[in-house]
Amino acid sequence: MTRTLQAAPANAEQVKAWDGEEGAYWAEHADRYDRALRGYLTPFFEAAAVGPADRVLDVGCGTGEISREAGRRAPRGSVLGVDLSTAMLRVARQRAEEAGLGHVRFEQADAQIHLFPEGGFDLVVSRTGTMFFGDLDAAFRNLARATRPDGRLVQLVWQPAVRNEWFLTLTTALAAGRDLPGPPPGAPGPFALSEPDRVRALLTGAGFTGLGFEPFAAPMHFGTDADDAHRFVVGQLGWMLEGLDDTGRARALDDLHAALRARETPEGVLLPSATWLITATRG
Repeated sequence: MTRTLQAAPANAEQVKAWDGEEGAYWAEHADRYDRALRGYLTPFFEAAAVGPADRVLDVGCGTGEISREAGRRAPRGSVLGVDLSTAMLRVARQRAEEAGLGHVRFEQADAQIHLFPEGGFDLVVSRTGTMFFGDLDAAFRNLARATRPDGRLVQLVWQPAVRNEWFLTLTTALAAGRDLPGPPPGAPGPFALSEPDRVRALLTGAGFTGLGFEPFAAPMHFGTDADDAHRFVVGQLGWMLEGLDDTGRARALDDLHAALRARETPEGVLLPSATWLITATRG
């Protein structure tokens, strides 16, 4: 029997995107997205310090790289990865099965409202997956409820857009000279948790203590060369070309290709990025 996803009304647009074309594109290019963030993998798991018997919840697990690695580090524990995307979860399940990680499972769920077992997890982790909730207060309260007392939360989120050259480079090129409005303050999106003061208020209000914010920077890999990266980026951000005439579209695509060509290296097309590694303890 097919289970219907129970999602908060505030997350309706996120469900539409992630359980639609955007999530399908991420699933199709799972290895690319994982490689793009590979520079953060070591510090993330150093902070997570997964124990061999830990019960781990991975929020916004996508195609499951973090869940699988957590499972390898917790052979006597368990891992639950949750995400909105049917397509990405399909990839995650297949890869966990291929890796022989029977104690790693996945479920389609809106973590803002999902009824997790109270205190059911020793560790809650998320790699760039907590910034998209429509109601961040409700989401972190729900995650706190799911975390046992003295359990831990570890999440990787983006620093502000001005510190993320990857974002500025791609969006500036595709804007083709247009002044495109950004999302309203506090709206779901990549930079919704970029300001530490806001995150402190959210997490302490939810019942977390001992907050830590550690800045990290790493290059993001977008393709083997400019042509490869161009195809990938247009596939992801092609919606930004909507409303342009033929001349404007050609300019945007040419600007993007030039920007990517300027970032070609022997290791591929690399663009700088900056994140916060946020840690907290359930009070």
